[in-house]
Amino acid sequence: MKIISPIKCVIFDMDGVIIDSEEIHKKAYYEIFNSLNVSVPDALYKSFTGSSTINAFQRLVAHFKLDENPEDLVLDKRKRYISFFENDPNLQLVSGVKELIQYLHAKGITLILASSSAMVNIDRVFNRFHLNQYFTAKISGADLVASKPHPEIFIKAVDLSNCVKENCIVIEDSDNGIKAANAANIFVFGYANKLSQGQTLEDADAVVEDFSALKEFI
Repeated sequence: MKIISPIKCVIFDMDGVIIDSEEIHKKAYYEIFNSLNVSVPDALYKSFTGSSTINAFQRLVAHFKLDENPEDLVLDKRKRYISFFENDPNLQLVSGVKELIQYLHAKGITLILASSSAMVNIDRVFNRFHLNQYFTAKISGADLVASKPHPEIFIKAVDLSNCVKENCIVIEDSDNGIKAANAANIFVFGYANKLSQGQTLEDADAVVEDFSALKEFI
């Protein structure tokens, strides 16, 4: 087993785990795809889930042999995402996640955010929903050398937690994120978010559909 008791640190992904933002990410991406006049197959788009935006656009440019600079596409996509984020009053946290975060924090468990999103987007979510008070650290995969499914982000999260990885768990909704946790040899719960399309969660150590179920383990 990768995990031993007690659990001292929980490492959260953000998009699809803390906030249901996958749909607005998709809208922003597809506006870019349309502006580039490329038809992105569903399987290719789904393979981007959990990876950083720069990684996604590097792969897109290579796949379609485009002349565009991936970094410029990242900035364009970010502007579109911000517009959707700020103008969508219905955007909410994933059901039950804030209660889970508060429960874990009250128990003295260290909480780390490990997201492929840019830090500006992470801060936007954490400020809007008042989450900073609960987390010890926030890591943006966009600032790291390698993107999920590479384990770098989770290795760094463990380092920042001051815990050993055997006392840590990861909560992920994407196959790329789960593979990254596997590569870091950290126990990973797959969260079956119905909005995270095309994710099998087949490599997760356990799968949950309701965050209240996690309290049985912690």
